[in-house]
Amino acid sequence: MKEFIVIVAALSALLSPFAEALSEEARPVSFRSDIAPILLDHCLACHGAKKAEGGYRVDSYGELLKAGDSGEPPIATSADQESELLRRVICEDESERMPEGSEPLKGDQIELLKNWIAAGASFDGDDANEMLSLVIPPVQYADPPQAYAQVLPITATVFSPDGTQLVTGGYHELVIWNVADAVLVRRIKNVGQRVLALAFSPDGITLAVGGGEPGRSGEVRLIDFASGEIKGVVARTGDVVLDLAYRPGTDELAIAAADATIRIVNVKSLEAIRTIASHADWITAIAWSDDGTRLASASRDQSAKVYDGATGELISTYIGHGAAVRGVSILPENKQVVTVGSDGKLHRWDIDGAAKVAEIAIGGEGYKLIRNGNRLLVPCSDKRLLNIDLSNNTISQQYIGHNDWVLTVCRQAGVTDGGWIASGSMDGEVRLWNAADTTLVRSWIAKP
Repeated sequence: MKEFIVIVAALSALLSPFAEALSEEARPVSFRSDIAPILLDHCLACHGAKKAEGGYRVDSYGELLKAGDSGEPPIATSADQESELLRRVICEDESERMPEGSEPLKGDQIELLKNWIAAGASFDGDDANEMLSLVIPPVQYADPPQAYAQVLPITATVFSPDGTQLVTGGYHELVIWNVADAVLVRRIKNVGQRVLALAFSPDGITLAVGGGEPGRSGEVRLIDFASGEIKGVVARTGDVVLDLAYRPGTDELAIAAADATIRIVNVKSLEAIRTIASHADWITAIAWSDDGTRLASASRDQSAKVYDGATGELISTYIGHGAAVRGVSILPENKQVVTVGSDGKLHRWDIDGAAKVAEIAIGGEGYKLIRNGNRLLVPCSDKRLLNIDLSNNTISQQYIGHNDWVLTVCRQAGVTDGGWIASGSMDGEVRLWNAADTTLVRSWIAKP
């Protein structure tokens, strides 16, 4: 009996590669998992919505089926037809072969296309007109490097809910530091290539992580902070997510993206509530009013906007900067907004009528704003972090010491006066400040 078990185990080990191959061969080719990634990597650059060479697009399954200028069917629908898409990727004439000017598709990729078309070229997603980047299932990202060869700009920071740790973005990871001694505590993997926005849920349990790969994909991953487990992936876009903001008193999360949209999602059900498409370029920052009844946005299209928080209806548009707007905050009582941008100024303006009421020179481009009552923290490209007193529209404090652009700032939650402020800069440095007197507590290069 013992010898029989040994023989069976040996046979299983010998045959398992063949069984795996047969199983893989028998698996139907999936548009979502197999075909869409090929199109995204090798075809979309020349055959998308903005650039459609030969009048042919592949940015969605629906567009893929439509003939281009040649009139030839890209995907055969009967036995007497030839699939123009397949012909173009396998032909030997370099003047006709796709992708143009690049290496031809690999043999296994061509086989996937052949088998998919032969099986009927079916679509296994929910919406045939959805963008390729959204049809593809959420990816399991590659592990980050054990040690970084060079620093990354600190584009997002947030204190843990208890204020003892600081989260910074890394390459496909979150890096968590002990603020008492700047010691690396742990690393959370499986997030987008670049982390550009971080926000804790009001209960402090879930960390929303926004980012992606510039010009290619974006998303928000909802992470259980204690365990590092991915709880959900929402707001997948064709470009990076740039900012996040939880709506006070609700389970709603506002998400600003470089595809010029704002998405509102329910973080409990993971359902999309609405999409706001009022801007013409990147939406760089968003902010809710203290009571959640208003939502404001800043954009690279040189405008800032205010919306009804419940419906998404546009209420006001401000174009006074005449340059890209990078940061925004709605002031108490929901009557005024402050914005900063590439013009090197802070603008204070009325929502009703969108008229400017005050202006403060800040010395450089300003970025995402953190407001605490009548105090406003402004990270600047002139290497300073400013604290602005909104009661008299003056710069009341300056945090000086960074050697490069200050890109992000956060403060300990639940601290009205005093406490610590953390700022991150282009050169990868994090600085921890005493909020009350601007003294430096400690600094470090946030690189594992």
